[in-house]
Amino acid sequence: MGDYVLKTDMSTLRRVPWLPGTAMVLGDTLDHDHNPVEHAPRNILKKQVARARALGFEPMMATELEFYLFENSYENLRDGGLRDLKPVSAYNEDYHIFQTTKEEDVMRAIRNGLYGAGIPVENSKGEADAGQEEINYRYSDALDTADNHVIVKNGVKEIAWTKGRSATFMAKYDHRKAGSSSHIHQSLWTSYGEASFFDHDDKHGMSATMKHFLAGQLAHAQEITAFLAPYVNSYKRFTVGMFAPTKAVWSADNRTAGFRVCGVHTKAVRVECRIPGSDVNPYLACAALLAAGLDGIERKLELEPEMSGDMYNTAGIREIPHNLREASALLNGSKMLRSAFGDDVIDHYVHAAEWEIAETDRVVTDFEVQRLLERA
Repeated sequence: MGDYVLKTDMSTLRRVPWLPGTAMVLGDTLDHDHNPVEHAPRNILKKQVARARALGFEPMMATELEFYLFENSYENLRDGGLRDLKPVSAYNEDYHIFQTTKEEDVMRAIRNGLYGAGIPVENSKGEADAGQEEINYRYSDALDTADNHVIVKNGVKEIAWTKGRSATFMAKYDHRKAGSSSHIHQSLWTSYGEASFFDHDDKHGMSATMKHFLAGQLAHAQEITAFLAPYVNSYKRFTVGMFAPTKAVWSADNRTAGFRVCGVHTKAVRVECRIPGSDVNPYLACAALLAAGLDGIERKLELEPEMSGDMYNTAGIREIPHNLREASALLNGSKMLRSAFGDDVIDHYVHAAEWEIAETDRVVTDFEVQRLLERA
């Protein structure tokens, strides 16, 4: 229970335009001997990036963050027992011009504020349900992407709060609504700037390296899911027909598959993992995906056949774990992750998952009271 050393990474130092007289800097967690604490998420990702670089690759990634924006302030929700959430829209606003105009006072402040803080924001848009938003920022190296991800999430909450609104990055805040995702796009490049995933002569433009990488992610998809869906709530997002995948298979430009190949026949060809929700820890998710992909490259795993059609209704194929209890057991038994991260790290995060499960098992929910108070 002792202290740690937090060593600032001055390359992350930035002004925070939405807060007066404020700057932000990220740091790495060290022990008293100034060695990296192996359990710290940023250190876990840095270790896998170093592993990729030792193989001659620069891992590049991007995360697409979705969230819900509410008319209520956090204080209003707290005082009301977190009831009566009022999304800023009354209807699905996916690519809807007029509705996003009505939200522009908040979303423009978010885009400009994050841009002023050094985040290369590309765009925001209305997403697939009432009050759901998405913000995208430029594809970058894996560590920079994870750093940007955590700054964006914090910035969205703070800026929404300054406007009297609130935002949530829960994977599923209401079972009747679409979940919020954080799809992760991934590719490997050489140290001299060539696309390691591209092969002009392949059917989809996929190189042998990309096929091995994707084969590794598929082979280990179930055991890394606890890092892609870390809460009990995360698994409520995996709902048939609501664009969150239920099957850990691959397909080209198919939103029903857990792994989608995008940018076919171009140097931008990449793997999009559609499993993570917006509640994900980006360092852990990117590290787990990278570890699985590199294992596929090192072992030259053969890529399984592409699936096509509606994966939701296809039986007999690899499924995403149904709940955190299942995912935690698979994480605990993962030889690949224990080799990549270390036994102590895996034991630590298995314990975290088990604590999350135990707390959820202990708490009486509104659903139980509504269903059983009179009828039990």
